[in-house]
Amino acid sequence: MRSMASYLLLIFMVMFWIFRLVVAFTASIGVDIGFVPMNMNMEIILLFVTMVGIAFVGKRMLIGAIIYLVSYGLYFGVDLYNIVMGIIGGTTTITDYSNALASFIGVVLPLAVFFNLLIDKNRTNHPVDKKTDWFYKNDEYDRKIDERADQNQYRNY
Repeated sequence: MRSMASYLLLIFMVMFWIFRLVVAFTASIGVDIGFVPMNMNMEIILLFVTMVGIAFVGKRMLIGAIIYLVSYGLYFGVDLYNIVMGIIGGTTTITDYSNALASFIGVVLPLAVFFNLLIDKNRTNHPVDKKTDWFYKNDEYDRKIDERADQNQYRNY
């Protein structure tokens, strides 16, 4: 991870995971904070799947972004669709609007992480560093050293 956007997305992933952890915990103890999980069992499973996704994204593995995108897309995408249909129908509450915001973030964040990994994948596999490439990727320098080494072979008796 070399770019600032990658670091910021990873930090935001962790912050959103902590937010969802707080929402699940407060819902389980009965405290109302304005955000309600759709399904408590799926929320807990999603928290563990997200930990795996965060670890893989931190290692810059594309499978982590795919896991993160699919799990959040299926969970929050359905909720966002249902809330938008409720808003169109006029049957919404304040909690629905706050959940719509959280679901929107839950859909947009994995898309941003996925596209960041797709764009940055080639650059992290083949980084260009002008300070060291002249030495490590210079075949003429290697040939010159090899020729000099062949001429200066001393034998110890």
